[in-house]
Order: sequence, then structure tokens, then C-alpha cells
Amino acid sequence: MIRFEKRKDASKLFVAVAPFMSVLFALATAAIIMLIAGVNPLKAYMGMLNESLGSVYGITETLVKSTPLILTGLGVSIAFRMKIWNIGAEGQLYMGAMGASLIALHSGLTGITGIIAMFLTAAVFGGLWASVSGFLKAKAGVNEIIVTLLMNYIAIAWVSYLVYGPWKDPNGFNFPLTPRFSPDLILPTLSTYRLHAGFLLALVLVAVVYIFMEKTVWGYEIKVIGNNPKAAKYAGISIDKKIIGVMFLSGALAGIAGFSESAGVQGRLQEGISHGYGYTAIIVAWLAGRSAIGVLVVSVIMAVILVGGDSLQILMQLPVAFVNLFQGLILFFILASDFFINNKPVIKRSGK
Repeated sequence: MIRFEKRKDASKLFVAVAPFMSVLFALATAAIIMLIAGVNPLKAYMGMLNESLGSVYGITETLVKSTPLILTGLGVSIAFRMKIWNIGAEGQLYMGAMGASLIALHSGLTGITGIIAMFLTAAVFGGLWASVSGFLKAKAGVNEIIVTLLMNYIAIAWVSYLVYGPWKDPNGFNFPLTPRFSPDLILPTLSTYRLHAGFLLALVLVAVVYIFMEKTVWGYEIKVIGNNPKAAKYAGISIDKKIIGVMFLSGALAGIAGFSESAGVQGRLQEGISHGYGYTAIIVAWLAGRSAIGVLVVSVIMAVILVGGDSLQILMQLPVAFVNLFQGLILFFILASDFFINNKPVIKRSGK
């Protein structure tokens, strides 16, 4: 009989290699599914790389897609470091986009002052939205997974109400979107393509989050609480305040992703402003090992998959659901690798 026991001495090499092995297993499983569907997996993977990295346009599109993944991934990773499971980055992104749009459409601010106000409002809206679940967990012990997940639907529905209702563009041919922002409230582009200054902002925040987590007292306390809450409480760390604070920071980063998408890519608020970036951020944070630098690397890899997924639809005639299946396989094998990092199989023989 096979049973699992807690692993006490997982090697650093095993811990480091396991996530990458997860990706390889996901690639292999996806290849088997492609073969069943009559598609050459090698040709499909080469097409994905060529689509996402084979031209200047492809590279810039990959970086555009990686920007919200970096920002939401950073937010989710901060919460994960404390063993707080923020599943609500998608809704927090929407609330951040709404906050940025509120300033752009109704404040009358212009220029750099308006952009800064949009940035700050997006961060505050996203942070406050996430803080609801943090407060409920800290004060009433409510499960944050359920609260953050359900609040995604509320945020998305609220934005839909705005773009179908009071904020709808009267000249938008009945599409669910707001009027375009003033040109001086749209983030400048970094090339002749869609790559915008939000990508540089994401890189800056990677450095900020790295310093915050690795070099500050707050970052140290977050890790202590995540590793041993009882020891943290014994050391005098206010766990309830840290839970609320960490959720605010986590949501603020996701809210900034909403600012980046609305002010950098769309130039307005519209339905479906996020292509599931907040959900993909869960995979990003887990695969990155909750590391800020790892989030940067993994976000680019996931963006390659998202951009390359277009080639699977166009060249290989595979449905868009296959890209979602691919991401799901990656998450499944990441969770499996995490299980085997913490547990080991032991064979128990029956009998005397």
C-alpha cells in the first residue's frame, strides 16, 4: 500500500527544479492531446514561439500581455507569501480600471497630474476591494478564498453596469464602453506598436516589491507569519493588522494593472478589459515561488503562451479553449509538484 508522509528534508535542487518540471509535464500532456486532435505538437510549439518572439511586433505584444500579469502576479505573490490566498486579483484589476476611469472621465484633471491621480486612485480602489476579505478574515475568520473569488463577479458585474449604463459612450455604436480618455491621460507608447509605459512601471514595481519583501521589516514579518503564525504572535507581531495591510497591498498592485490596461492599452473602460489576467496571476505567483524576480520571468513565459495561442487558433485550427486548457495543465502540475515537495510516497507492506 502506498501512503504519503510529510517530507522533512526536500533538497534545494528539488525545490528549484520542480516548478520547471511541472511546465515540461504540462507541455508533454498538451502534446499528447494535440496528437489525439491530429495536430503536430512540434509544429504547434514552433508556431507559438514564432508568433510571440519571431518579430518585433510579436515581442512587443508579448511584453504588452506580460505587463498586467507582472502587476497582478506581484500582488498575488505578496499575499501568498503570508499564506493568504488572494484569488480575487481579477476583480481588483477591474476595480482599479474603474478608479482610473473615474478620474479620467469625471475629475477634469489633465496631463501628468491626471495620470498620477489615475494611478493612485486605481491602487486605492483595488486595495480597498481586497481589504474587505482581509478584514473579514482578520476579524471574523472568514475564508478569504471564498470572499475574494465571489468579489470577482461583483466587480466585473459593476463595471458592466457602468459601461452599459451611466458611463456608456453615446457615440460608441451601442458597444459597452466609455468615451475615450483625453489623449494626455493615455500612457505614452514605447514603440510604433502597442507597448506602453505601463511595462516600465511594472519593472519598477518588481524592484520595489523585491526590496520590500527581502530588505524590510514588514517583508520579514510577512514571511514569519506565513511560515509560523504562532511564533509570529509570540514575537509580538500584530497578525490581524498585517493580514489587512497585506491584502491592501496585494489588491493595490492588481488595481495598478487595471490602470495600466485602461490608460495604456484601451484608452477607456470597457467590458472584458481583462482577459483573465487576475486568474492567470495565480499560476504566475505559484510557478514563481512567490518571488518578485520569478514573477517577472514567469509572466513573460505566460505571455508567450497567450500570444502564441493565436497561432494555435489560426494555423492549427485549435479552439481558443485549448489555450485555457494549457494554462490549467500548468496549474495542475504545479500543484502536484508542490504536493511532492512537501510530501513523499512511502510503500507500506501488509502482513507481519
